[in-house]
Amino acid sequence: MSISPEIKGWCPGALRPMMSGDGLVVRIRPRGGRLTTVQAKGVADLSARFGNGLIDLSSRANIQLRGVSDAAHGPLIDGLRDLGLIDPSTEAESRRNIVVTPFWSEGDGTADLARSLAEALTGPGAPQTPGKFGYAVDVGIAPILRDTSADIRIERTEAGGLVVRADGADRGAEVTMDSAAPTALRLAEWFLATGGAPEGRGRMAAHLARGALLPDAFMPVRAAVNPGPAPAPGPRTEGFLVGFEFGQMRAETLSILAEIGPVRSTPWRMILIEGAHSVPAIPDLITTLHDPRLRVIACTGAPACPQALAPTRPLARTLSAMLPPGRKLHVSGCAKGCAHPGPAALTLVGRPGGTFDLIRNGAAADPPALTGLAPEALAQTLSTE
Repeated sequence: MSISPEIKGWCPGALRPMMSGDGLVVRIRPRGGRLTTVQAKGVADLSARFGNGLIDLSSRANIQLRGVSDAAHGPLIDGLRDLGLIDPSTEAESRRNIVVTPFWSEGDGTADLARSLAEALTGPGAPQTPGKFGYAVDVGIAPILRDTSADIRIERTEAGGLVVRADGADRGAEVTMDSAAPTALRLAEWFLATGGAPEGRGRMAAHLARGALLPDAFMPVRAAVNPGPAPAPGPRTEGFLVGFEFGQMRAETLSILAEIGPVRSTPWRMILIEGAHSVPAIPDLITTLHDPRLRVIACTGAPACPQALAPTRPLARTLSAMLPPGRKLHVSGCAKGCAHPGPAALTLVGRPGGTFDLIRNGAAADPPALTGLAPEALAQTLSTE
């Protein structure tokens, strides 16, 4: 017998946290995807003081503090407000759902675009889009956020200009630095006005797939070429990119990294330390492309998540070393697949009693190829895949 997970239809924030099995999950949306050294060290301190000292990196480049009690939530918010990380209201916080390319340089316009979009989304009259509706500021030489969840994308054209594009469409409106944010908001208003969010839920790509026609201003546009796979840990022009097992780090790790320089969040559950050429030898850091843990995604699992039907991370840790080369494994505690909504080569989904279903080349909610697999039998099963 399967148990359908509860679909809440919204994501946690700082002002509106979500209860989990280990306490409140408090999600911080770094402005422009960046924390200054003072902010990063402050977040680490607050995590240790008011949470359980564990910090998650989300697939939308947000930072989540875990294990926060009801009594500690108020003082935590005060501390985050002092760091400039709290929005004026829960509504503004929900609308400011922006992923920013971490590979930008001072003066290239990325920070200005992200700032103007955030101001427009949190200002009066901003469209009341669903909680999961989001934006991507992806204006490097070539887009790198195509696989990151977003409904409205600001990208480069093939000629190097700017375009606002609806997710799921090859049509866009060419814009300037000044007109990009207003155009993105008008597209969000069109989405709502044309029935994109019945009952307060909905996503842009699904709306277009149902036959919605974009406004006339959105014309076929040649976008910049896709650069290929997501970036890997290691040195880059902008700094040093580091990953973490299952996208989770300890508060003291963030504090140490912040001593090196400001940090930028990414949607790949990695962070970029600005200006760094190397990083300290900290056990939970992933610093090389060939680390097998990069090919395994696992949600929090039981007991920390009340909807999970089985523990996930101990199993994922065991299986990471046995995974066939080139294969990606997703271990999900339930069919929601929060840690990785998209398909993976191999997906394991928890079932009542602690067994797992195996899905090949699919997502957690897809029909399984094998069901009721015991954890101790999974290593042998995966070796034949």
